[in-house]
Amino acid sequence: QVQLVESGGGLVQAGASLRLSCATTTSGRSFSRNAMGWFRQAPGKEREFVAAVSAIGLSTLYADSVKGRFTISRVNTKNTLFLQMNSLKPEDTAVYYCAARTSVNPAITPEEYTYWGQGTQVTVSS
Repeated sequence: QVQLVESGGGLVQAGASLRLSCATTTSGRSFSRNAMGWFRQAPGKEREFVAAVSAIGLSTLYADSVKGRFTISRVNTKNTLFLQMNSLKPEDTAVYYCAARTSVNPAITPEEYTYWGQGTQVTVSS
């Protein structure tokens, strides 16, 4: 079982930065054996992939819309996942979710992730 709790969301102006965190608690399976991802969902839209990282952090994937602006990282000794978001745009406004999958390899579709957090709201004003 894996429990995920996101934090760090908020209301910012366009061009600002935010850093999201996802604190993870696991029972039975080490955090360092789970690939992790960030997804987001805006009102009236489907949940979409943002970024993912392999279990030990060597491999990352990004959506084209955030490439060069967002950075995913993890600190396995602290069971924590991060998403550094720079140069934020109004279209980045959404609820951001972290997710864990029972594989060491990152993936880009929500169906490939087993565990989900409750989400944190990010609002970017123009």
